[in-house]
Amino acid sequence: MTSAKAAPQRGTDPESATAFERLNILLAGLEPGQAPIVLTIGEPRHALPDFVGPTLAANLDDFRRYPAIRGTDAFRQTVADWLDKRFKLDGLIDPKVHILALNGSREGLFSAAFIAADLTGKENPVTLLPNPYYHPYSVGADRAGTEAIFIDAPEKNGFLPDLDALDPKVLDRTVAFYFASPANPQGSIAPLDYWQRLIELARKHDFYLFADECYSEIYRDAPPTGVLEAAKAMDGDLSHIVAFNSLSKRSNLAGLRCGFAVGDPAFISAWTTFRNSAAPQVPMPVQAVGIAAFSDEAHVEENRRLYNEKFDMAERVLSNSFGFSRPEGGFFVWLDASRFGGGVEMAKRLWVEQGVKVVPGAYLSHTQADGSNPGDDYIRLAMVEDIDTTRRALERIAALGDERGAGE
Repeated sequence: MTSAKAAPQRGTDPESATAFERLNILLAGLEPGQAPIVLTIGEPRHALPDFVGPTLAANLDDFRRYPAIRGTDAFRQTVADWLDKRFKLDGLIDPKVHILALNGSREGLFSAAFIAADLTGKENPVTLLPNPYYHPYSVGADRAGTEAIFIDAPEKNGFLPDLDALDPKVLDRTVAFYFASPANPQGSIAPLDYWQRLIELARKHDFYLFADECYSEIYRDAPPTGVLEAAKAMDGDLSHIVAFNSLSKRSNLAGLRCGFAVGDPAFISAWTTFRNSAAPQVPMPVQAVGIAAFSDEAHVEENRRLYNEKFDMAERVLSNSFGFSRPEGGFFVWLDASRFGGGVEMAKRLWVEQGVKVVPGAYLSHTQADGSNPGDDYIRLAMVEDIDTTRRALERIAALGDERGAGE
């Protein structure tokens, strides 16, 4: 567990750039060896649900109105009902005090760090992040004036941070702990007892657990346990817990920018006050689509079926060349590239020889003070394209692997 130094000015440190900016630099001037297939950005390409257009059309007049920052009563009630059914919460969620509409979960994950730092009021504050991590976590931690500490999540730990390795003195300084399940990019899922351990640490050391559950509906077999479910199984106390979710992955609506936060009522109240002056509202026609989306599971089931078909195909195509096994959740493949000299070298070869664009794992992870980076030996593939395009990409990747194996 290593603390980050003060963030340099943007552009002076490679890690201050996004993974995609760094990838553009890496591949600049290199021509693809075949017609390009891009598997970089986690932007869903499956069909929009058929209710989106009609719902927007039926609510066009509400684009003239300023929405309430909390979200409409109907939206929050629908979210509460969905959470109750999905996580078996038995009425635990009160939509009036536990739920806040977000303009997509990304802006919420960023700004929540400000409230955590303010409410805890700790000196020399720390924010804990999994490593690899989602970039807005670190930007929020930095802009909130906290020290970011990155906790590696290696394969030997099931791609989960080792909670036993956390220093109690650091935990006492912690204001927030970001944690994603299913994880981006590894697809690991936290079991119930892991969630409960995190909740216990948050309560004991007075920090907020930010549970990023945006991939909760993209899974292979069993629905992932969520943080609210874990809290319900303990005592139903939502203090120190805030969960985030959205329609981006669940409903293929990344461009709609509609999500929510749910949890600690005191946190939600303080955050609402802050957001009322400093954050975008969610337009009411957008919330109307959200109501329709959270009220329908048929499109989610079809979405999940398509992803699982692609992961079945990946297992068939890549298992011989890379020893690949399906991740439990999410729509990314976290592929071992160590035999190619690491993810950066494999990403370059895939582009130059096969025309497949992927993200080096090191670009999605923080380099620790000792020079280690848990993403060095990996590449990330976003399994978002259609079945045929995904098949062609996987076959090209396998061909590179077969060629490498034959030459060893």
